[in-house]
Amino acid sequence: MTVIDRFLKYVSFDTTSDEESTTIPSTEHQRVLGAYLVEELKSAGCTDAYMDAFGYVYGTLPPSTGCEAQPALGLIAHMDTAPAVSGTNVKAKIVTYEGRDLNLGKAILSERDFPYLSHYRGQDLIVTDGTTLLGADDKAGIAEIVQACAEMTAHPETPHRAVAVCFTPDEEIGRGADKFDFSAFPAKVAYTVDGGELGEIEYENFNAASAKIEVFGVNIHPGAAKNKMKNASLLAAEFIHRLPPAETPAHTEGYEGFYHLCDMRGNESYARLNYIIRDHDRTRFEDRKKFIENLTAYLNSVYGEGTFVATVTDSYYNMKEQLKDHMDLIENAKAAMEAAGVEPRILPIRGGTDGARLSYEGLPCPNLSTGGLNFHGVHEFIPVPSMEKMVQVLLHLTKA
Repeated sequence: MTVIDRFLKYVSFDTTSDEESTTIPSTEHQRVLGAYLVEELKSAGCTDAYMDAFGYVYGTLPPSTGCEAQPALGLIAHMDTAPAVSGTNVKAKIVTYEGRDLNLGKAILSERDFPYLSHYRGQDLIVTDGTTLLGADDKAGIAEIVQACAEMTAHPETPHRAVAVCFTPDEEIGRGADKFDFSAFPAKVAYTVDGGELGEIEYENFNAASAKIEVFGVNIHPGAAKNKMKNASLLAAEFIHRLPPAETPAHTEGYEGFYHLCDMRGNESYARLNYIIRDHDRTRFEDRKKFIENLTAYLNSVYGEGTFVATVTDSYYNMKEQLKDHMDLIENAKAAMEAAGVEPRILPIRGGTDGARLSYEGLPCPNLSTGGLNFHGVHEFIPVPSMEKMVQVLLHLTKA
């Protein structure tokens, strides 16, 4: 079985997480994939694989003979897909990209919109039919980890250290580390395999928070509403308008932070806005949260106390602060990529991973590429050679 066979099977499982849910995992269908992955890990040599009560899948690949004294290395990926775009009934297919616009069916993949697509001319790409996301974030990481374990088991003559594996639920809604069982994970350091384009190594990420803005209006029949109605939806629109328009994901890059409106709903009586707040710099991150607080206070001074209620919750912090004393992990990842013929590129993550949370809880955990691009949308794709190369990277990384 190849890494591509595994990936195509995994993306057939709907594992969309649900930020409105209070259960762990947030959706039961993540357990369905989890149960399947337990059997996958067992067949790959992790005889102790199991899924716990919270939907986390654990397994350990024993070290090869003579390498028992080597410390275990952890590899982590997540099972869920982002709720913003459907992950139901994914129709994945392999196409050879020849440089022309690629008609997926319900969407077009073009170099005009995605210039980096030109890097993959002549390569086989895995894409969707344009109606769903693909799920390379992060089923590609899972497939690469399982395949690497299978290849280590198939070649015991190549020395390797023990490999501790965990596949987490609910990473996309910021809960992937909530119930991580450190006692079930024998590695003291790890990597998440949850990045993008081949060659990426990431040990800096955003500081992150969520902000729920509730607006409480006063509804009166529109025929008698003058000087009485407070339309919650219009007030919510004013809140949106007062945030810095250039500080959104579509206008920022690199280390620049943003406010991102993820969801909005409402009527005259009640409206709600869901934001995420991001910044690499901790001071600017705290300033962004303070701006939300000040804006809420100002609008309440105009429209009446209690009209706006902001609930801001921290999600994770920049793992750079925890990894600065573990830069050997970065050097080892660079060496593994170079050994596999991949040019390493160290980049800041414009997002986050389970590794950010885990790093703050005592498990240093930088992030590695999977090879995928255009995550969280119908234009998502992953090149076949990139997945194959990442398996080789993991094999070099786990050599004793």
